[in-house]
Amino acid sequence: MIREVMHIGLTVTDLDRSVAFYRDILGLEFQGEIMMSGEATDRLFARQNAAARIAYLNGSKELLAPPIELIQFTDQEIKQDRGDLFKTSVSEICFNCDDIDKVYADLVAKGVDFLSEPQEFDFTADGFGKSKAVYLRDPDGIILELMQVI
Repeated sequence: MIREVMHIGLTVTDLDRSVAFYRDILGLEFQGEIMMSGEATDRLFARQNAAARIAYLNGSKELLAPPIELIQFTDQEIKQDRGDLFKTSVSEICFNCDDIDKVYADLVAKGVDFLSEPQEFDFTADGFGKSKAVYLRDPDGIILELMQVI
């Protein structure tokens, strides 16, 4: 049976740039990098001569909190497609934060691209409580979400 999420993988065009964004701008902890290639890698990705640099970052010390896996395929050019909430795909990755207004202001000052300012929601009638949320984009245009439970 499936038990828990092990990691969340994102294909990126420039691993070093993406690691810098997730580590230095968003504040996730860099956990390490691996290189994948060879027959098993070819079979896994269903592609001949596949090669990938992969880095792992996490914003939590919890053992079961899934890290972000950044994948840069080094054997070929990546087709870059800007994230779109209205297309079938992973719509976003959501990060919890304690003070969304402060985080938003800090990230705006660092030049991060946001879709709006933080918005407040009240879903207490539906059993989910109140929260504030905002969407932003990483350097490849992948949509991320910040959320604060209030």
